[in-house]
Amino acid sequence: MEFSVWVTYLVATIILSVSPGPGVFSSLAAGLNHGFRRGMWNAVGMQFANFLLMGIVSVGLGAILLASESLFTAVKWTGVAYLVWLGLATWRAAPHRFDARADAPQGRDSREVFLKGFLVNLTNPKGIIFYAAVLPQFIDVARPPFVQYAILGLTTLVVDLVVMAGYIGLAARVLAVMRDPSHLRWVNRILGGAFVTAGLALAAFRRAHAAAS
Repeated sequence: MEFSVWVTYLVATIILSVSPGPGVFSSLAAGLNHGFRRGMWNAVGMQFANFLLMGIVSVGLGAILLASESLFTAVKWTGVAYLVWLGLATWRAAPHRFDARADAPQGRDSREVFLKGFLVNLTNPKGIIFYAAVLPQFIDVARPPFVQYAILGLTTLVVDLVVMAGYIGLAARVLAVMRDPSHLRWVNRILGGAFVTAGLALAAFRRAHAAAS
């Protein structure tokens, strides 16, 4: 793989990770409600989903998913339903004042935070399209594909983990100076509305070939 190709992919990955979307909203909610250390389980869950999606693409199943309108639609509406549910749950959630004890990882809560991040990424068809249609364009067919997929995959995981950690840390820092429950309640409502908006945007999302048909 040429270094210039890797740099181009790195820039694309950074832009994709930083851009507002379900993953960013999920990270902000995790930082606000759980603090940095426990909130990081959300970012870890997201990377497990990324790893799974990249594995699917690397063995050729991603092309099958893209080719099957019914499978793609099923994933899409699962993502819509999950984002809307997450938005409503966040909107209605009771405000949590920051407590140093909440920043320590705990079993059940940590698993729930991990699962939320995992499902947010796994059910986002835009991520599937990126891995199945964009990532392969950076692969040099004249060279062993496995090593190239490994390099690009590791780049994606590291970049996304660092970016999401930044969002989680920012949200946790904001939460640390908040004391008024009414302020925290509005933060939950803003994030809840963002999740629902992302879900509605996903519902309106159509692949290019479908829109043209």
